[in-house]
Amino acid sequence: MLRTILHLDLDTFYVSVERLINSSLQNKPLLVGGISDRGVVAACSYETRTFGVHSGMSMKIAKELCPEATVIKGNAGTYSKYSDVVTDIIKEKVPVFEKASIDEFYADLSGMDKFFGAYTYASELRQQIIAETGLPISLGFAQNKIVSKVATSEAKPNNQLKIDSGQEIPFLAPLSVKKIPMVGLKTYQTLRGLGVRYIKTVQEMPVDAMKSVLGVNGVTIWKRANGIDNTPVIAFSERKSISTERTFDRDTIDVHKLRHILIAMTENLSYQLRRGNKLSACITVKIKYSDFNTYSKQLKIPYTSADHILIPKILELFEQLHQKRLLVRLIGIRFSHLVSGNYQINLFDDTEKQLNLYKALDLIRDRYGDRSVIRAVAMGSKTIGRIQNPFNGQPPVVLAHRKE
Repeated sequence: MLRTILHLDLDTFYVSVERLINSSLQNKPLLVGGISDRGVVAACSYETRTFGVHSGMSMKIAKELCPEATVIKGNAGTYSKYSDVVTDIIKEKVPVFEKASIDEFYADLSGMDKFFGAYTYASELRQQIIAETGLPISLGFAQNKIVSKVATSEAKPNNQLKIDSGQEIPFLAPLSVKKIPMVGLKTYQTLRGLGVRYIKTVQEMPVDAMKSVLGVNGVTIWKRANGIDNTPVIAFSERKSISTERTFDRDTIDVHKLRHILIAMTENLSYQLRRGNKLSACITVKIKYSDFNTYSKQLKIPYTSADHILIPKILELFEQLHQKRLLVRLIGIRFSHLVSGNYQINLFDDTEKQLNLYKALDLIRDRYGDRSVIRAVAMGSKTIGRIQNPFNGQPPVVLAHRKE
């Protein structure tokens, strides 16, 4: 049976949501992301792209390229709600779907042509999403995930494209190699150095030549250039780690501030572990200095999700890693080696009173939000917190605007 894979991508999602909320922003250049010069562009309207603006760019540079653009900080909670509405519509209509990001979806419609016209069905689904949400969305339809994703990119904005079976190579051939998922700036520069500009050239190259230049990645790129991809649509992907980090608007040497933010981070991520019935056995602290040199240090620990165990360990790693008198640009922490399981009682240190305290605090956070109860030292870290449970199978929200 031939596979039938649908790819859906909400066009300039953050921008579209902002315009849905405020119609006066329609057809105006718009940037969503960090509003300070240290911020990053999380999304930009098509009007700004003619000036060379793109997502992931420094907000300072974006504003210089397009000074007439309106800059909006954005609201991750609002974007999550609109994404959930789209997710619910797709969930009701397709047998298997994968949420690849907050605004991107795959669906496996294989076998549906026996009972329905799969492409017609996909088209009706797209029109339903537009009608019920007011958000523009593009559609790609092909035999595998890679070709359907490229088809969506070519269909934009707010359109759809079907690639018939056997037409994958002719469809891909005239496109730039930058269109191949996995080809970033560095890989593109390598390929351009070889005189490779279009996908057609990669299709004509021996796979061994690609492997000799780019290693194993070269083989994957060659397969994708030839429309070969057997990656399944995966409905759920288990998280292996959970992390958070903060970039400062101004580099700092304030050790007390750094420690307080680390405590706030640890307290919040510990709660996320308990909320997801997870335990961590490895912790990592990361520091980036003003010269952009980045250092990290990790420590393996007994499985736990308790603040009073994790906070001292995080601060201990920080003291070992921190170079005094150097300005700090970014700090972050990560909990990894995650396993399922409730908090394990430490018979030597824990008391019933302490366990009951955790239970009571988490109940309050479940009801009123993860910052409803915090340590006093964490009160100054206003942006520490999450919109949703990171272990519910949903992809993380991109929070490019979060700053300290």
